[in-house]
Amino acid sequence: MAERTPEGHNDGGLGYEEARGELIEVVRALEAGGTTLEESLALWERGEKLAAVCQQWLDGARARLDAALDTDDG
Repeated sequence: MAERTPEGHNDGGLGYEEARGELIEVVRALEAGGTTLEESLALWERGEKLAAVCQQWLDGARARLDAALDTDDG
């Protein structure tokens, strides 16, 4: 079975699509406004964490692709 979290990450095992979907919702909530400063800060912090999850997944995918390409070249 495939690994559920990128290496070095621990955020409840969110997959890329899950993290991206939640990040989209966070952005929508922030853009819509109507939240208190404290709620906005909490949303922002969650968004930062979700963005990091997405970046780790993308970095892992890039590393796997690079490794596969190196194998094909060698």
